[in-house]
Amino acid sequence: MSEYRLVQVDAFADRPFTGNPAAVMPLDAWLPDDVLQAIAMENNLAETAFTIEAHGDADYDLRWFTPTVEVALCGHATLASGHVLMGDRDRLRFRTRKSGILTVTRDGDRLSLDLPPTPVAPAEHAGLLAALGVEGPVYLSDPAKGAAVVLLEDAAAVRGCAPDFGKLKQIDLLAIVTAPGDETDIISRVFVPAWGIDEDPVTGAAHAALTPFWSERLGHGAFSAYQASRRGGHLSCRLEDGRVILGGQCVTVLEGKFRL
Repeated sequence: MSEYRLVQVDAFADRPFTGNPAAVMPLDAWLPDDVLQAIAMENNLAETAFTIEAHGDADYDLRWFTPTVEVALCGHATLASGHVLMGDRDRLRFRTRKSGILTVTRDGDRLSLDLPPTPVAPAEHAGLLAALGVEGPVYLSDPAKGAAVVLLEDAAAVRGCAPDFGKLKQIDLLAIVTAPGDETDIISRVFVPAWGIDEDPVTGAAHAALTPFWSERLGHGAFSAYQASRRGGHLSCRLEDGRVILGGQCVTVLEGKFRL
């Protein structure tokens, strides 16, 4: 039987039980994909992040799994990985399979996460609106990134969104509803039952789409955001040199050993 370090972190959180929980498992070498998927299923968190030490242009190679699938991009689990592995360094670079190099940087008592932007464009998707139970303009990303933004009238509409998860599970998209915020510049909620997560608590990948989307509408490249899940989480968002920079805190809530 082998033992592996496992750390559970609440990301984009300033205290336990808020933000988005992620498991981080540093490895010496990759385990088989079916084992990684089984570990993520056992953890039953939105994402489990696996890392191995790297050389050259990155400090670590990084992969993310929901309980059902490997995903191309996960912001909160990247922030959590930086929190776990940073040590006395000020910056870590993670090499990913589909999202390039992602950087986590120390910023006082916070961490900042550098992500590629996910542009979206106006589109029609009646099935998505019906599954979400809302009306509003729809914006879709490139299919490879699989993001959908639905613009609602106000924060109350975002908070009151009550999807039909059975219908939404048939739509292979990161479904984001958003509006101007009431206590922050913007507010959002994120639903991805097709990826094994009915409602994601706080979603870095969604804000890779929301940051350029709202920067254009707000007329400036930096703003505050709140994801209004039951747990809830605050983020700072800005565009810088063509990249999305998200800021937030992390809290370690559990550390132990996973036995295989």
